Amino acid sequence: MAGKNIGFVSTRFAGTDGVSLEAAKWSEILESGGHRCFWFAGDLDRDPQRSFVVPEAFFQYETNQIIDAAIFGSNRRSPQTTRAIHHLGARLKKRLYEFIDRFQIEMLVAQNVLTIPMHLPLGLAMTELIAESQIPTVAHHHDFYWERTRFSVNAVGDYLRMAFPPNLPNIEHVVINSAAQEELALRTGISSVVIPNVLDFENPPQYDEKDTHAFRQRIGLTAEDFLILQPTRIVQRKGIEHAIDLVHQLQDSHFKLMISHEAGDEGFEYAEWLTEHARERGVDLRLIGTRVPDAPDRPTLWELYAHSDFITYPSLYEGFGNAFIEAVYFKKPLLINRYAIFVRDIEPKGFDLIVMDGFLTKKNVQKVRDVLEQPALRERMTTHNYAVAARHYSYATLRRKLDNLMATFFGVNQTVS
Repeated sequence: MAGKNIGFVSTRFAGTDGVSLEAAKWSEILESGGHRCFWFAGDLDRDPQRSFVVPEAFFQYETNQIIDAAIFGSNRRSPQTTRAIHHLGARLKKRLYEFIDRFQIEMLVAQNVLTIPMHLPLGLAMTELIAESQIPTVAHHHDFYWERTRFSVNAVGDYLRMAFPPNLPNIEHVVINSAAQEELALRTGISSVVIPNVLDFENPPQYDEKDTHAFRQRIGLTAEDFLILQPTRIVQRKGIEHAIDLVHQLQDSHFKLMISHEAGDEGFEYAEWLTEHARERGVDLRLIGTRVPDAPDRPTLWELYAHSDFITYPSLYEGFGNAFIEAVYFKKPLLINRYAIFVRDIEPKGFDLIVMDGFLTKKNVQKVRDVLEQPALRERMTTHNYAVAARHYSYATLRRKLDNLMATFFGVNQTVS
């Protein structure tokens, strides 16, 4: 049977945020099964021939930011704000119908846009369109509004209950961890399927040792230096101060710490504090940033993983933990904090990791030193972890789950296998 035209919808499909990355993996699997994927967002870096860019759909669109400032942090909204929400939502719903018509969309995949109200009018527009058209929809939820303190005081409880997420018969809901599955059911009565974030473990990453040597030379590392990578955005919940303390306690100038992403998503104060924290402890901290279009000489995140010796991931909270699975994919040893979802969904799988429980111990520091200085130990650990991840977090897992979702809507012959 012919494949389906599938429309991905979000506020942004661009860069290296988790939603954009996971949406790209879903589309890769769906297209390998004969389906065709199209993109609707306010910020897009996908194939222009399959893209429908609507600037008003971007969460940083000026009108949306004005609405956002008016509805969060207060429990009362004005009639003017209500009118602004409905006006922008109506415009967006019209553009969504145009998107469906232009590309003959047969199924929608709502990527976090019905989950967290970064763009409340877009979520409302999507909900109304899905209810009106009865188009089959998969709502992929990455992090719910009740998981973020910034949304806890708000003037739009009526809209949140209606659309974040909506409880409609033509929507299949997907969450990325079991805690979210339970909380969604308790709060809304909505059932969901858990699909964890995945990587292509059937095809290990390929990179050239010569490139690694050249990169390390370019940033001033010697053959004796160890590059420790913190592959995250610079936001407080990432616990980056623990990575700095680790390097400090290693008490060796050959250990260098690099942060892959730039600051700005949640302000610059934390980045400034981290820089001072590292300076006070004599830690060589490098804020490199990943490649952007106007700075092609910067390394990509994938290149940083390839060129690093060790990964730090001391997050206080994660919805899943992309950096964890990426480190395992690149066969890098890592230090990880036991955040709640790790404890519940990942730790029981049997990975061999260096684990801290809210604070760094001398035992943690010594094990990091052992792993970095003993190649055989490092190889044994990383090979084991790769095998475990290949069983639980591979494209095969995603393909099987998407098969079931497609079968729900279109029958057993409309799968992605």
